[in-house]
Amino acid sequence: MPKKQAVQIEADEAAQVELKKLLARHSTPQQIALRGRIIQRAILGQTNAEIALQENVHVDIVRKWRLRWHGLQASSLSELSVEERLSDAPRAGRKATFTPEQVCKITALACEKPSEQAGRPISQWSNREIAAEVTRRGIVESISARHAARLLKMGGSKTSSDLLLTNPRPPRRF
Repeated sequence: MPKKQAVQIEADEAAQVELKKLLARHSTPQQIALRGRIIQRAILGQTNAEIALQENVHVDIVRKWRLRWHGLQASSLSELSVEERLSDAPRAGRKATFTPEQVCKITALACEKPSEQAGRPISQWSNREIAAEVTRRGIVESISARHAARLLKMGGSKTSSDLLLTNPRPPRRF
């Protein structure tokens, strides 16, 4: 049975120039650069097996990116840049509940000292108090105390969430 012929990849001069620039940049992620080299070799007419051997990847990866590029050939560069063509497709899954701006506001609130003006006669924030204050200020519609603590813990700190919330007890030294 004869082997199935790989789809022919074509790219106009502008796409080839943009692809060359993308590969020459030092800031191009390696994953995008690999895909770009695969497409460059496909434009030159190399087979999937040859490209896979030269790039040290499985032939299925070469086939996938060749087919994806072929499917996007109809789009112009003004609609879809070379880098966008080589990027991952959007993944399925639930969207983030809170925007990065909301998370920043929650973190900033946790860094503030609780005040009487906010109607909170407390000396330090607790998870429950932060969740209540965040909803009172209208930063988010609703949030649980546990989720607020999780967001604060994710904020880059390697300490526990109660240290982030200004725990008056010093950490134990062993």
